[in-house]
Amino acid sequence: MVTEPVSRRPSPAAVLTMTVAFGLLLGWATYRLHGIAVLERATNSVSTWIIWTAVAGALIPARRLAVWGGALMMLATCGGYYTASTLGHTFGAGGLGTAAVWSAAGLAGGPLLAWAGWTVRRGRGDVVRPVAGAVIAMVVLGEALWLGLALHYWGEAVVFLAVGVLLTASLTACLARDGVHRYWLCALLAPVGGLAFCLAEKGVLDGLLGSV
Repeated sequence: MVTEPVSRRPSPAAVLTMTVAFGLLLGWATYRLHGIAVLERATNSVSTWIIWTAVAGALIPARRLAVWGGALMMLATCGGYYTASTLGHTFGAGGLGTAAVWSAAGLAGGPLLAWAGWTVRRGRGDVVRPVAGAVIAMVVLGEALWLGLALHYWGEAVVFLAVGVLLTASLTACLARDGVHRYWLCALLAPVGGLAFCLAEKGVLDGLLGSV
């Protein structure tokens, strides 16, 4: 009798360890890639950091574990970035407050995006999956609005807007292919969420960063 090999999933501890390790690497790489012209905006971006938690959420089988992974990844990303900054002697007097703000923002956004990634891939329902897709796309669209309307970096804003539109279209198409009846909600809600994300980034995050 031939025995089929049993596929074993990584343990929760192994999954969380991998997400933390990736977060540390992402934070370190962000710091090291600063100053390279073609990567300058990508390495100084809310969406570039947080979108990875959606990817992690889509890869982790269990929803609760995905949410925890998103939170830990963002904390590790902040830790990796500011550790590299300290070693590079650029961690200034106000660095501790700034690190605290970004860590809090990561704790808010990381679990949400990880949940969204998990839900788009593994969730059930004709409403929740398109809403989750819109949550993923909104961070890129929101940053495009923030770059253009708040900072007047119109060139970068156009690039982020193009990426956000492509991401929205791709997620909407994937949901339609999976037979989600209200797949169009993703395309409808993503711009609305993007505007809300832009306002939150400008009104809340910028305010907190300006106070430290």
